[in-house]
Formats: sequence, structure tokens, C-alpha cells
Amino acid sequence: MAQTEKDEVLSVSEALSLVSGVVKRLPCMVVEGEVSGSKPPKGPRGHLYFDVKDVSASMSVTIWGGRDKLDFQLRDGMKVRLVGRFEVYEPWGRLSFIAESAEPAGEGLLRAQVAALARKLQREGLMDDARKRPVPRFCSRVAVVTSLSGSVIEDVKRTLARRNPLVELDVVGCSVQGAGAPVTIIRALRIAASYRPDAILLVRGGGSFEDLMCFNDEALARAVAASPVPVVTGIGHEPDTSICDMVADKRCSTPTGAAESVAPTMGEIEGMMNQREARLAGSLSALLATAGKELDVLAGSADRAVGVELSRASYLVESLGQRRCLVEPRGMLADRANVLNATEARLFEAIPATVRRQHADVDSLARSLSTSAARIVPQRQILVEGVGGRLGKAETHMITSFGSGTAAFAAGLDALSPLKVLGRGYAIAWNADGHVIKDAAQVEVGSDVRIRLGRGELSAKVSAVSKES
Repeated sequence: MAQTEKDEVLSVSEALSLVSGVVKRLPCMVVEGEVSGSKPPKGPRGHLYFDVKDVSASMSVTIWGGRDKLDFQLRDGMKVRLVGRFEVYEPWGRLSFIAESAEPAGEGLLRAQVAALARKLQREGLMDDARKRPVPRFCSRVAVVTSLSGSVIEDVKRTLARRNPLVELDVVGCSVQGAGAPVTIIRALRIAASYRPDAILLVRGGGSFEDLMCFNDEALARAVAASPVPVVTGIGHEPDTSICDMVADKRCSTPTGAAESVAPTMGEIEGMMNQREARLAGSLSALLATAGKELDVLAGSADRAVGVELSRASYLVESLGQRRCLVEPRGMLADRANVLNATEARLFEAIPATVRRQHADVDSLARSLSTSAARIVPQRQILVEGVGGRLGKAETHMITSFGSGTAAFAAGLDALSPLKVLGRGYAIAWNADGHVIKDAAQVEVGSDVRIRLGRGELSAKVSAVSKES
């Protein structure tokens, strides 16, 4: 080996200083690789130290104050994209990459994480339609959760004012981007629910996939699902679908669409009212038709029942009308008089016969007693004579009492006889219809009447009527 010139020999410090100078002249570069050996932030400033590697090489990385610079959690195996410069730490002779910024490399990893979270929440049922609550078609009060600094809130206000100015609006501000955004959104959802609105609008304008990552947070997704008030999301644009969109009660493609969904126009409200009026009218017509049919059935039943009752009443009236007391009252009176006369005759015929029969019995008894007394010893003669005397007196009393009773009974019958009443000077009068006249008000002057006397009848014409009692 050829001997080197003295001025070509460098110390370690000189060599490292030379290399350091060369490295410092290198431009800022972007390096992409897989994280390895990541450690928690060190020191009060939160410096981060880790390695990034590929299939054939590895390098040390330092991020000064990385705890405050990163909006994601650094993990081994994560692919990151670093922006920075190389530096040589001369005391140790170590080459390190000083990263000024870092971000996850590509959307593939982030989307895979979002998909895994979506599958987890779906298994738990948070995305089931049966769990989601219906959002009122017309909301009188709406709460909006979004950033107060963006244009989204103004778009929502204009949309609600244009479509239906009657909707009351409550706005709750929060951060809608960055690592700390989910915490502020969760707090804003609780505040919005405390206003007791009909629905909560969780909205944000468009952005990149990374910008919308805060809406893929698990804690935020669970807060949206657990909200006591229906949540309507309008995050990004049509292609953008976050975890919050999946668990929300209703998803709209844009913030404007979310505002339109809870505030139908006055024309739509009028159409809705007309439809409901038409349905109500149809229902009322159906009810009236049903009621009419029921009334027809009831009317038919009532007609049948009335017919049955009328038939029964008519039969009863006809039956009563056929009674002799109503049809032929004079014949009944005549029959009654005949019965009384026949009874009177039988009584008068029976009394003498009864007296004769009783007298014969007494005579027979006396003869028997006389015959028996002749056979009795003389000592019994006085007794027989006393008994005979008492029997004679009893006979006389019996005959007298029976005769008096019979005469009284006959006199009573005779007094009850209509013919006897007529014989005493009374009369019975009938009008032209054959009705017995009991009141002077039943006839008028000039009316024809028939008068039954004790013997015979008279036909007369009324010349005067006195209605005094």
C-alpha cells in the first residue's frame, strides 16, 4: 500500500465534519418507509425516535417535538411518508433523518383501518336499519353541529331560510378536522341534544380522505349511534362515506342535502296536507259508507221488529174485540138476568121442599121416640117427656130460623135482580151505537135513545141535555 501524504490523513472529527458538511448540502427530500422500533415521546417536548425501513435498508429518524406535530398515532408496521433532511451526529458518528413532518403513506392503510372498524360496528348492530330512528318529515327545531369558521353553516342557514323560514335553528360549533376533532364533535352532540331539537345535523364540507378521517373515529361513531335525538349526516360530497354516515339515522350526500331533508318547502308541506286531506276524506267516506250499511241493517231489523210487534198488537186487539162483553153487552145483561131469575125460582122451589123434608124427619124422629118411650120403664117417662118438649122447641126454632134465612136470601137475590131494579122504577138507556148511557155528555140534543123499563122498552129522542152533576 502506498504511503499517503501527511495532508491527506484526517482525524475522526475532521472526517465526520467533512461528511456532515456534505450531508448538509443535500436538498430536502421525501422518504417513504415502514415504521420500526417506535417508542413513546421522550422529554418534556415530546421528541420521537424510530426507524423506517424497506426490504433492503433501514435508517434512524428523529422528529423534534413530534408529539405536537403528528395528528395520528405512530405504530410499528405503519407505512409513513417523511419530509426532512439528513444530519450527522458527529459525537457518535451517526447518520439520522430529521423529519419536519410525517403522515401515513397512502390511503390504502387508512381505508383498511376504516373498513375494519366498519365491520366491527356492523357486527354489533350499530348500522342496522331496525336500530335507526325515523327522522320527522317536518322539523320545527333543528340543531347543527359543524365548524363555525367554514362556509357550511352559512349554506345550511340559507337552505333552511329558503325552504322553510319557520324552522328554528341552533348552532353548536366544533372542530371538524384533525386528531382532536372527534372529542369536540362528541361534546357538541351532547350540547345539541340538550336543546331538544327534532333532529341534529352533523355536517362538514368536502375534503380529502385524510381530512375526513375524524368522522371515522370509533368513539365518535358510538356517540352518534347513542344520541337521544335522530342524527342526519352531510359529510363531504357524494362519494365520501364515513363511519358516522353508516351509523347515523339518515345519511345525505352534502350539507345542503341534509338541510333540505329536514325542511320541506311550503309547497311540499301543502302537498303533504292535501294528500292527508284526501286520505282523510277517503277514510271518512269509507266510514260513512260502512255506517250507512250498518244503519240499513239496523233499519231492516227495526222494521221487522216493529212488524212483529204490530202483528202481535193487532192480534191482541182483534181478540179483545171479539169478546162478548164488547160485542154484545145487552145479550150478556139478558143472560145474567135469566140466570138470576132461574136462581130465584130454584130457591123458592127448594125452600118448601126443604121445610117438608125437615118436618118429615122430625115426625119420624118423634114417632121413633114415642115407640121407644113406650118400651121404657115408667121411671123414664118424665125424661122422655122432657126430651120431647125440648125437641119440639128445637124443631120450632130450626124451622123458624131456616125460614127466616131463606126469606132473607131470597130477598137479597130479588134485590140484586136487574129486573127488580127496573121494577122499582129505574130504567136503562142505550144510545144509537148500543152503548149504555152513564153520562149525559154521551148524548146530544136530537139523538135517538132506547130505554128499558121494568116491563117493555121505549124509543125516544133527546130534546134537552143537562150536564150538571
